[in-house]
Amino acid sequence: MTEYRHIHIAAGVIRDRNGRMLLVRKEGTAAFMQPGGKIDGREDSVQALIRELDEELALTVAPAELTPLGIFEAPAANEPGHVVRATLFGLRIDGTPMPRAEIAEAIWIDPKDPGDIVLAPLTRDYVLPMGLM
Repeated sequence: MTEYRHIHIAAGVIRDRNGRMLLVRKEGTAAFMQPGGKIDGREDSVQALIRELDEELALTVAPAELTPLGIFEAPAANEPGHVVRATLFGLRIDGTPMPRAEIAEAIWIDPKDPGDIVLAPLTRDYVLPMGLM
C-alpha cells in the first residue's frame, strides 16, 4: 500500500461576472489550477488564501468576500507522491489580476469548456465537474 503525504492548501474558485473561472500556472509547470497555496502552521485557511492571492495575483480580499465551498483531496499536480487537501473558497472579482511571485500565467476559462489546456487533478476532477459557484 502506497502512503501519500498530504499538503494542506487553501484555494480560490474565482469567477467573474460573465461566469468565467480564473486559473493559474506556476513557473516551470504545465498544469493550470486554482490560485492559492500552502497553509502555514500559524494560519487558518482564510488567512492563507488572502495572503496567497495578494502574493500571487496582487488581489486584496476581505474574509467576508470568501464563500466556503468545502474540503477536497486530489493528487498534487506538481509534487509526485503527494495529495493536496484543499479548502476551497468561492470569490467573484472584476478586472484582471496581475500574475506575480511564482505565477507564470493567469487565464480566464469557460468552466464548461476549458479548452485544450493541462488541468491539475483537483481542478479537472472536482472543481469543474461540480460547477462550483
